[in-house]
Amino acid sequence: MTLPLDDIRVIEIDNWMAAPSAGAILSDLGADVIKIEPLTGDPMRDTSRPAKIDGPMKGYDFQFDVDNRGKRSIAVDLDSDAGQDIVHRLCADADVFLCNLLTRRQERFGLDPEQLWVMNPKLVHATLTGYGTEGPAAWRPGYDVTAFFGRSGLYDSMREGADGLVPMARPAQGDHTTGLAIVSGILAALRMVDKTGEGQVFETSLFETAVWTQATDFSVTAVDQAPVRRRSRQQQIIPTANRYPCGDGHWVVFNMPEVTAWPRFCRAVGLEHLLDDDRLQDIKGRFDNMAELVATIDEALSAKSRDEWGEIFDEQQLIWGPVLGLHEVATDPQAEAIGLFPTIVHPERGPYRTVRPPIRLRGVDTNPKHSAPVLGEHTRSVLADVGFDAATIDGLVTDGAVAEP
Repeated sequence: MTLPLDDIRVIEIDNWMAAPSAGAILSDLGADVIKIEPLTGDPMRDTSRPAKIDGPMKGYDFQFDVDNRGKRSIAVDLDSDAGQDIVHRLCADADVFLCNLLTRRQERFGLDPEQLWVMNPKLVHATLTGYGTEGPAAWRPGYDVTAFFGRSGLYDSMREGADGLVPMARPAQGDHTTGLAIVSGILAALRMVDKTGEGQVFETSLFETAVWTQATDFSVTAVDQAPVRRRSRQQQIIPTANRYPCGDGHWVVFNMPEVTAWPRFCRAVGLEHLLDDDRLQDIKGRFDNMAELVATIDEALSAKSRDEWGEIFDEQQLIWGPVLGLHEVATDPQAEAIGLFPTIVHPERGPYRTVRPPIRLRGVDTNPKHSAPVLGEHTRSVLADVGFDAATIDGLVTDGAVAEP
């Protein structure tokens, strides 16, 4: 089957989750992605929560796998001249170089755009950083919790009310969002190379991707620099755009900002008498009495379970959603219908479920192709691809410039 990127080769030097997740998506789309790891491996290896299962997949590193499936791995010592020469030779025959190295490290290893373009003038050079490659924070390493959620204002804006605690993100939410930005930028850069015949530099950061996710807020805040008001449930502007607990402890969320939703909502939850309350006849009146309204709606919804209410909400054509646990999403019939959790077959351990990116093309199988490689699994074959003979590879292994499993 033809895949969109089956003629593209990507050389990847990165770690943890943001840039590797982009490489995994490119691999799903057909690219040959060669992951260059230090001799000790990507530090993400073997750090994930072990799955609570028995059988052949017990102990498997699923979190490393999701960001590295479909790739080939070569273990290289970048501090050695021989290691740097290997990377240069690989880049000379590649379409994309993807890294999360700060500028000073790119220059140290001869991996900045200008040095790589000497060997390959049509190369796309893609860099992910925490904060960008220019400015006072360009030197600063960043993770998604610090650069994406913290400095971008996202954590602060998500606090529950004026004095609410700063929330804590789940692992790699910012990383995987940024991974999608990396993929889109690389595809645009490849198109530019097609049009101009010249190499292209693409850069993004966790910080700027996070700001983009909040563009609706920043479209105003960038103009007036006013702090965003952090609203608790009791301070929301519209009661039909809020979240509420049900009788079984599960929650539901509504997003119906239009004025016409108020009567339908009241009838659906059995609060028709509120329609006759003089205090609640317009948006301002409902806002002024929001704390009392929230308490009243909470009490009404306590009469039934989330699923029981769900049937009623659907019948009344309300726009709502269940607040599912992750374990519920993994078995959600809707997730199953759109193939969110495809199966990979590990060559030794057998089949397991994974997660696909939110990209579907009609008639094209963009599901993951194979499991993540073990460290250095393809060192020998990748070196052979670029002209190293067996004796030379043996010498590189002996000298510690590269490593095999």
